[in-house]
Parts: sequence; structure tokens; C-alpha cells
Amino acid sequence: RFSLDDMLTRATRETFVRMFNDGIIYRSSRLVNWCHHMNTALSSLEVENLELTGPTMLSIPGYPAEEKFEFGVMVHFAYQVEDSDERIIIATTRIETMLGDTAIAIHPDDERYKHLHGKFVRHPFVDRRIPIITDPECVDMEFGTGAVKMTPAHDNNDYVVGKRHNLEFINLLNEDGTLNENAGPYSGMLRFRVRKQIIEDLKTKGLYVDTIGHAMSVPICPKSNDIIEPLMKPQWWVKSKQLAEPAMQAVRDGRLEIAPLTSEMDWFRWLENINDWCISRQLWWGHRIPAYFVRIAGRSDDSCDGSYWVAGHTEADARKRAEEKFPGVEFELEQDPDVLDTRFSSGLWPFAVLGWPENTDDFKKYYPTSLLETGWDILFFWVARMVMLGIYLTGEVPFRKVFCHALVRDAQGRKMSKSLGNVIDPIDVIEGISLEQLHSRLDAGNIDPREIKKAKIGQSKDYPDGIPECGTDALRFTLCAYTSSGRDMNLNVMRVDGYRKFCNKLWNATRFALMKLGEDFVPSPDAALTGHESLAERWILHRLNVAARNVSAALADMSFMTATTAVHSFWLYELCDVYIEYIKPITTPEADAAARHSAQQTLFTCLDQGLKLLHPFMPFVTEELWQRLPRRASETSPSISVSAYPEPRSDYENSQAEAEFELVMSITKAGRSLTADYNVLSKSTFFISNASEASHALVSAQADGIVTLIKGCQSVTSLAPEEAVPAGCAVVSVSDEVAIHLLVRGQVDIDQEIGKIEKKVAKATGMKDGLVAKTKVPNYETNVPEEVRETNASKIGDYEAEINVLQKAIETFLTLKGSN
Repeated sequence: RFSLDDMLTRATRETFVRMFNDGIIYRSSRLVNWCHHMNTALSSLEVENLELTGPTMLSIPGYPAEEKFEFGVMVHFAYQVEDSDERIIIATTRIETMLGDTAIAIHPDDERYKHLHGKFVRHPFVDRRIPIITDPECVDMEFGTGAVKMTPAHDNNDYVVGKRHNLEFINLLNEDGTLNENAGPYSGMLRFRVRKQIIEDLKTKGLYVDTIGHAMSVPICPKSNDIIEPLMKPQWWVKSKQLAEPAMQAVRDGRLEIAPLTSEMDWFRWLENINDWCISRQLWWGHRIPAYFVRIAGRSDDSCDGSYWVAGHTEADARKRAEEKFPGVEFELEQDPDVLDTRFSSGLWPFAVLGWPENTDDFKKYYPTSLLETGWDILFFWVARMVMLGIYLTGEVPFRKVFCHALVRDAQGRKMSKSLGNVIDPIDVIEGISLEQLHSRLDAGNIDPREIKKAKIGQSKDYPDGIPECGTDALRFTLCAYTSSGRDMNLNVMRVDGYRKFCNKLWNATRFALMKLGEDFVPSPDAALTGHESLAERWILHRLNVAARNVSAALADMSFMTATTAVHSFWLYELCDVYIEYIKPITTPEADAAARHSAQQTLFTCLDQGLKLLHPFMPFVTEELWQRLPRRASETSPSISVSAYPEPRSDYENSQAEAEFELVMSITKAGRSLTADYNVLSKSTFFISNASEASHALVSAQADGIVTLIKGCQSVTSLAPEEAVPAGCAVVSVSDEVAIHLLVRGQVDIDQEIGKIEKKVAKATGMKDGLVAKTKVPNYETNVPEEVRETNASKIGDYEAEINVLQKAIETFLTLKGSN
């Protein structure tokens, strides 16, 4: 739907009219967040805060680029106490607003100012007596000078104090950012030029005291980068607290679930402290407010007073309501020229697009919806609006669950910004782009020329070789793999490239597997076990079962990181690295036909089910590969996307096979470690000693598979419990029953290997002794920082451990040499 379609426009008007008539929408002259550059009000949620740690010169829209203004400072100035030589010092970060000061607040218990209770000061630039008031709530005696200027028309905190003490509200600002006639001699000047001028004028009058650095937040309009000002203006407001309570109750009683838990906690924290919502906007980007001012003949204008307003779908509708409200009175209707905040109309989306307020078939069938997936950053911008308005207007929550995903940042955790040059365009990751092309994008964009150089430096650092072509599947899988309960994901393009290589691995593994299946392979009608499966087959089917169970559970919990980890591990570390390698000898034409056929059927099952498990995360490569597989007679789906998703099967569950094959894998890993330690990288010979007949039988049956998995292995011999291990072997214990022995005698030059290790010992010893010498210098404990001493001690311990391992290796070689 388009937001201004007739259907949505009608729903928006209906909502405003209902809420106006119910007293939930009201008109009031209050402080709004005003952007002078765009001439519109903003809600508090739309305002961004620029954090400053101290004095900072900023450029402001609407001023020449070379003209900058200082922020992040506190200006101290003095007011002269009336009929006295005494002065009272005030500190402010917005010195220009002192023109609208209508009180000075002090704490009633502050001994410094008790003699000033009830006194006045004289404003130095306008003809105004300013009362000194006492207020224990708004003044901290320990902060600053303990005296606080009150500008109720230009500060949200001062506004509250002003209402409490019935202070005068003096608006200084015109909507274009100039000061009005209330500013006296500064009338017509731009607000930040007044900031500079007023300090000079205070100096002339002897009232300027000092300017010091001050950490502060500067409110910014995200669309224009203008500095937001609180401005008194009559606008339309929504009483939010009575809408917020039902929205919180829906979560408490389980009608609405918000995930992850951190977002649910934010939900309550924000709604419990919600303020009324300003829904008036001055830029015509939305629906015009269907409110009409009733201008009564002979009566002065009072458009700020909501009692002289009516609401209606049309002017005729509004006229009828006005006639009922003011019977027998002559009047004219004037529609409010403002428009509604877009969040007001978009908050109606879940039901407005279904035809509400009519009870349409779509509305009855599809409302409420089941799931809303969104970024956590718009939980209050949009989601809360939908829930509050949905419950108020329909009596139902608009959806049963809200899932808040993380936000994407760059690899260093920085927010993506054009000025930093770190914005990652998904298309560039999918298709690839050179560094030169990235630079040219900056030149062709609308970035401030002063920022382009910095952005190019950032791009050159982050993408020195450009961005490689990664493809859609790799990017999609990466985003899912990053998605956890955290608030942000730091997207490293190199990790996307890593998953592109995983796609290649899938392609090559499936192509290789199809070769092993052969052109005449016909899968069995279903995936049931035959009872003749080997240990490796029973193990991989069990692992397939585990993967299916873990992925399905993770998807149900929306734990996408867990789901991708499970399916990635199955494909890479179990199917490709183990099972496909393990069955290579079995699937040759020379192998036993029955064993080959069984291994092929299991391989097909893993390919078929594995691709289906992976499909939600990598839809394109899995569809392409699945279409190349032969079909079971029971498979009628034309596409993997509509085929049945894998579910755990009880006949595949086999914890005994898993335990037995884990022993095989442990032997394999220990064998690989031995060949690396003793540099026997080809034609290695192993003997497996067994303390029981059970392990002897198991290892004997799996010896050929172990030979295949230990690269460069020539033979593996399983020894019966009573058989002796040949002399000249290095050994590693695998379990309390099994040990693996590598025949070293005759395979390596022992003296040469000992010489290599002795050189390593000498190097490590020298490094250790050098550090130890540093710790022996006079006053080491007092002159060297604790963290440096801890680092040195840790390094010394590491060197000692390394030397110990190397010495044991020498002892092992000497033992082997002695046994020759």
C-alpha cells in the first residue's frame, strides 16, 4: 500500500476523529523540538544527540560554511541584584536564551543565598525584573554556582518549573531561527550570531565571568543536521500514558511476546516513562490533520484553545459538529494547515491495509498477524505506536510476537556513515567492487567535500583490494550467522568472503558426491534404514538427526546464529571432512557392491536433507544443487523451497554409533598430531594397542577408514590385548583402553630432529633469560607498572612451558634412539 491511498487516508482520519472525540488527542501550546532549517516539529524519538566531551566548533545549516560556532562550553555571567551592589553568578550552555529568562532559582536551604529570598535582579538587555525563586527540586546546591536561570519557553526542565511557579513564558524565536521582538536589541538576528554577540556585550557591561569546557549532548535533526531548539508552539498531542498501560499489560499476560529479552525490558522502561506525543508536523509529507478551527464572528482568535476546534472526515462533517457545539452562532471553519506525524498513520498499518474501519473479509481473516520482525532501534518509533493504536482501535494486539534483530555496523563497530566512507552497500558485497569504484561513489555523491578525503582514507584502510564478489547466499548466511541477542553486529566483509568459499565447498562436495553416486544411481523410495549400514553411515545419519533437531529448535526460538552454526558444522566438519573422505575407498568400483550401494544411499540422504536444512539461509546455491540430485519416488516437490523440511527421525538416533565413531575420530586426530610432531608426513605406519577385545574389534573393522582420514598414512594395525607394540614407536594415549603408536625408527633422522629441537630450546631459553634479567633490575617492583610486570611474568611462564615440552620431545627421541 501507498501511505496516501484512499483506504489508508480514511483510516487515518477515522483514528484522529475518534481520538479527538474521546479526549485522547488534545491541542496545547507546549514546548516542541523545532528544526529551524526544515521548519517543522520533531518527536523526541526523532532527535539524535551529538555527544561532546569539550569545546567543539560546529557548522550550522543556514550559515556560511566557514562560519562556525562553539559548543561544549559553559558560560558564566552575572546578574545584578536589584537595589544592591551584589551580583549572582549563573552558568549556562546556551547563553543566548538568557534573553528569555524569567526567574533565577536557588535552593531554599542554600546559606549563600538565603538573604536573597524574594529579591529581584535586573535584566541587562531588556526592561525586565527577574524574581529569585526557591525550588528544592530543580536546584542542586553542589552543582555549578547553585543558582539556575529559568527560561520556561526554551528549556524542557525550565518549562516544568515555570508551570509550578506560574512564571512568565517568553518566546524568543521565530520559526526561521531568528530572534523576535522579545529579544530587544537582538531582534532579527540569527540565534547563534546572538550567542557570539551577547558575550561581547556582557563583557562591555562587566557581567561576563568565564567560559569553561563542559561535556554535553547537543540535540540534532537527523535529516538536516540542524541544532534542535525547544520552541513554544500550539500543536496536537496524544495522551500516551492511557494508551501505554494496555500495551504493557499485553506483554505481561502473554498476548504479545517481545524477543530478545533485552528488547522486552526496554519496552517496559520506555512505556512506563512515556510522555505525551506531539503529532503535528509542518512539512507536507503526510496526511493533513482533519481538525478545523471554529472562527466565531466578533470573537478574538484563540486557536491555541482546543475547545474551539472540531474534527471530521470532511469539512461538511466538521461543520455539522461545529453547529452542534455552537448552536445558532455564526462561524467560519479553517482547517489546520499542518500534517500528521508519519508514525501516526504508519501505526495503523497492520489493520488499515486490511480495510479497517470496515469489518472486511481480509480484516477478519488476517488480523491480528503473527510476527513482526524489525530493528530494535524502531521499537518505539513504530512498534509501540502500532501496539498502542491497535489495542485502542481494535481491542487486539496487531501481532502475537515481535522479533528485534541487531543493527549492522562496520568491522570496527562504528555506525555506518557517509562521512566515514564505511557504508556497505549490499549490492557491492554481492557483486564485488574495486577500491577505485568505491572512491568514485564518494566523488559522485552529496558528501561535504571536506569529508571526502577522510572517507577515502577509511575506505582504503577497510578495503585495500576493494570488496570481493561474495554472492547473495554468502551475504544472507553471514547476516543470519551474526544475528544473536546482541544489539549490533560488526560486519566484516572478509567473513562474508569466507562463506562464499563455503558455497564453493558445497558445490565441489556435491559435484564429487554425484560422481561417486554415478549416472545410474537410483535412490531408495524412502530414507528408511536397511539394517546393513556401516558404523560410519550410522554415525553420519545420527549427526544429521542432531543437526535437524538443533536447526529446527533454533529456528523456532529465532536463534539464527545457533541455527547457522549447526548446519554449517554438519556440512563442513562432519559430512565433507569426515564422511565423504571416509567412504572414498568404499565407493570405488573395486569395493564390495553391497557396501558401496549402502554408502551411496546414505550419502544421497545426507546431501538431500543437508541441502534442505541449509536452504533457508542459502536459497540459491541449494536450489541449484538440489535440482541436480536424482529424486526419490516419494519426492514430488518441484522445488526445494516447497519440499518438506527435515525433521529428526527415531530410526536415525544412535548414541552407541556416535560413541564408537568418536573413538575412531579420536584415534585419527591423535595420529595426525603424531605425524606432525615427528615430521612423518608420508607413508606413516601406525599400531593401535587395545586393552579390550571390544576396542580391538572396533579398530580392526575401521582400520581402512582411519588410514583414509590420516593423510599420508600407509597402514593401521589393530593389536589384540596381548600383542606387543613393535620397538621404535612414539605413542599417544587416546583413552584408558586405547593408545596409538607411530613407527618412527627408520622414518626420521633422530639426531637431525634432536638438533632442530635443541635450536628451539636455545631460542626459547634466550628469550626467557632476557625477560628474567629485566625483572632483576633495582627497584623493579616499584618502578615498573603492575600490568607490565604481570605481562612479563606471563611470558616467562609461557617460555618455561615451551622449553619443558621441547625437552620431553628430546627425551622421547633419545629413548627411540636407544631402542634401535
